[in-house]
Amino acid sequence: MLSLLKKLFKSTEVDLSQLIKDGATIIDVRSKGEFATGHVKGSINIPLEQIATSIDKLKSHSHIITCCRSGNRSGMALRTLKSKGLKNVTNGGSWQNVNQYK
Repeated sequence: MLSLLKKLFKSTEVDLSQLIKDGATIIDVRSKGEFATGHVKGSINIPLEQIATSIDKLKSHSHIITCCRSGNRSGMALRTLKSKGLKNVTNGGSWQNVNQYK
């Protein structure tokens, strides 16, 4: 039944654990102050308003996982990165969600 619903709604689940094991780069798009209060170990802080100007630095990464406080800003970052030509980008949602797979 669940697989039928996934097919109907075209759910594309991503295995964050496997992406991280395979070396995905985790980009936290919260502010520097938010990042300082807690973040995924090894993640890179690039605030959302700086994502568009960081494309050249990110092009060499095989896969990028974006995260933030709730998943909203990381979704915006994903759309920005994809609009600039990056293909292997995943919205990990909240940093706590991504952290559970680290």
